[in-house]
Amino acid sequence: MSYGNLLNASDGNPVRANSVPVTESTFLLVGDHAGSAIPARLDRLGLSTKDRSRHIALDLGVKELGLALGNRLDAPFLWQHFSRLVCDCNRSPEDPEWAAKISDETTVPGNMQLDQHALLARREEIFEPYHAAIGAAISERQAGGRPTTFVSLHSFTPSMAGQQRPWDIGILHDGHEDGFALSVLSLLWAKQSHCIGDNEPYDMDETDYTVPRHAYPLKLPYIEIEVRQDRISNSAGIDEMADLLGDTLKAAIQGEPYSSQ
Repeated sequence: MSYGNLLNASDGNPVRANSVPVTESTFLLVGDHAGSAIPARLDRLGLSTKDRSRHIALDLGVKELGLALGNRLDAPFLWQHFSRLVCDCNRSPEDPEWAAKISDETTVPGNMQLDQHALLARREEIFEPYHAAIGAAISERQAGGRPTTFVSLHSFTPSMAGQQRPWDIGILHDGHEDGFALSVLSLLWAKQSHCIGDNEPYDMDETDYTVPRHAYPLKLPYIEIEVRQDRISNSAGIDEMADLLGDTLKAAIQGEPYSSQ
């Protein structure tokens, strides 16, 4: 880790992981927006404590869900420790929203006048180490002859721009090697226990970075899962969702066929 331009010893490593070895399970879980930390040198990005704990700063509940799901699947879970407002690890550094100046109508003072040096420090010390860790985990699995099913975990707000979002879970895919994602989608629909969205509340599109970078080149089966934040706001909800997703992911990897709805 560099303790040069941005991070110091008190900030810790940008990449965090559970204790499951990377070679134990077919599943590799990642959480691009699971953390909310802000490097000390950025002085909280000028945000209040309340704003730093809102959805603009992190995907609420994803860290806890990833840990619970990792336990159920005996799978490694890697997540980004620092807030998406420092840099968004699911966007390209060339994307203007990579270090957002405004998020859901909230101004981020610490991002308003970033020069190239400041952006490069965030990329070199936070963004690239995270993606390098994911790449290394996949490479280790390949070296051991183990397959990888790539699972990217996210969460979304119950409402946005005044519109309620009815989905409990969204399954995101973009038509690229998405048989596994469609199988999970079909199995969840068949359970009829939750409102399941197909590419809701977001499409997987050109703004997504993590799945295309790591899964596409190697033709890995993948899925991006969005969970509504009020469904994973407490331990009971996290356990319920981890049970549901864990059972469904395992069933899908065993080859249960999917069907369109």
